[in-house]
Amino acid sequence: MDKLIEIAEQFNTNGPVLSVREYGTGNVNDTFLVTLHAVPQTYFIMQRINQRVFHRPELIMVNMRALSEHVRMRLAGERNGHAVERRWEMPRVFETLGGKSYFVDADNSFWRAMSFIDHSTAFPRIQGAEHAREAGYALGRFQSLISDMDISKLHDTLVGFHITPCYLQHYDEVLGRKRDGRDGADSPEETYCKRFVAQRRKSATVLEDAKGMGKLRLRPMHGDPKIDNIMIDDVTRQAIGIIDLDTVKPGLVHYDIGDCLRSCCNLLGEETTDFGAVRFETDLCREILRGYLTVVGSFFDESDYAYLYDAVRLIAFELGLRFFTDHLEGNVYFKARYKEHNLHRAMVQFKLMESIEASEADIRKIVADLK
Repeated sequence: MDKLIEIAEQFNTNGPVLSVREYGTGNVNDTFLVTLHAVPQTYFIMQRINQRVFHRPELIMVNMRALSEHVRMRLAGERNGHAVERRWEMPRVFETLGGKSYFVDADNSFWRAMSFIDHSTAFPRIQGAEHAREAGYALGRFQSLISDMDISKLHDTLVGFHITPCYLQHYDEVLGRKRDGRDGADSPEETYCKRFVAQRRKSATVLEDAKGMGKLRLRPMHGDPKIDNIMIDDVTRQAIGIIDLDTVKPGLVHYDIGDCLRSCCNLLGEETTDFGAVRFETDLCREILRGYLTVVGSFFDESDYAYLYDAVRLIAFELGLRFFTDHLEGNVYFKARYKEHNLHRAMVQFKLMESIEASEADIRKIVADLK
């Protein structure tokens, strides 16, 4: 703990560090809540970036600064002569004592610090219809604020991220090595996952094909807008921001809304082992899209609406594929508490995808009714 305090003290936070403790449940980076002694900004967030995942973490910080500046200017423009509709916040990057946006320690670990969004909560599960609408609004608001941003200013911090065919190619490579290694018989869950991927692999290119045909275009995207990255004001119960900006990059916003729906409309969450009970809640889907589509109409076109069902279906497949591949590789990407953890996570996503497929007509009708 003394080492963590020493690292926290490398950042310019205008106050002595009182304590550091682990915070959140992220699967990639290590996150800590730092408490300061007797200063107005009582807390800040400190993270150790996983360099096995992000090979050039300094580019994350370049993106965060560019993004923060763009959003700041957009919000200032909205406030100019108009009443502020609601609170909206972006995490503010803290510089080190040496004036950098990150700190590298003696072990070559990469650290960054950001402001803590006070008086707000990120929930691990949807709390009801109002919360679902706010989650949809939050993603739409975020995408709207950056929709006019020059994507050339954003680095691709995770090449191949949210490009489903790339994950399928990696899966094939890993599976080929496993076969050559002859690791023994598959478990029933592994057999199910392999069969599931084989049956649906042809649909993995649907969004990338649409991009190639010019039906969908590259825009700035968040990359990971799951429910526990959406901040809700403790008093107003309104969404006030989205955190975890490491994966912001040029991409298809459909991966974003697909991931938001996938995350929010599975009430059992990613960690359940009750696979048979996993289902996609279309009532929540309707409320999320109600909040989302009221904001993105300013930059959506007909093709954007047409591919919304494909987005939610595909993202469940993609994440399940990533979890299953990581299981086959020995849990090298996602944190795992036990050997079969990522296998079980894959099972959840594939069962969720089955439920999404069964709800296709309902989802398409929801989109048609709301657009």
